[in-house]
Amino acid sequence: MTPKYKKMLERMQAKEKKTRRRRRKTDAWFLYILRCKDGSLYTGITKDLERRFKMHTTGKASHYTRTRRPLEMLYREPCGTRTQALVRECFVKSFSKKKKEKLILGQPCL
Repeated sequence: MTPKYKKMLERMQAKEKKTRRRRRKTDAWFLYILRCKDGSLYTGITKDLERRFKMHTTGKASHYTRTRRPLEMLYREPCGTRTQALVRECFVKSFSKKKKEKLILGQPCL
């Protein structure tokens, strides 16, 4: 992870600690990994997995998946808050493809 992102995420975590407000159960965020038609993996976060996958398949979610059209959702992980999901997303995006596939299979990826 680049120092720029690391610093940004640290500030977000600090802000979250200060503003600990009550969260509804519907405020759960998820990390997800999609496999695209070209075999590549796409990692993202969302509150609603079904809606987000539908947006990706119709080409309305991200530039990356617009041309590569995802075939299936391979992995999902509850993360709690948005900040926690963003931190986890940055961490997983720094993985190699091989390491992401180990994560998907449930194998330890140290």
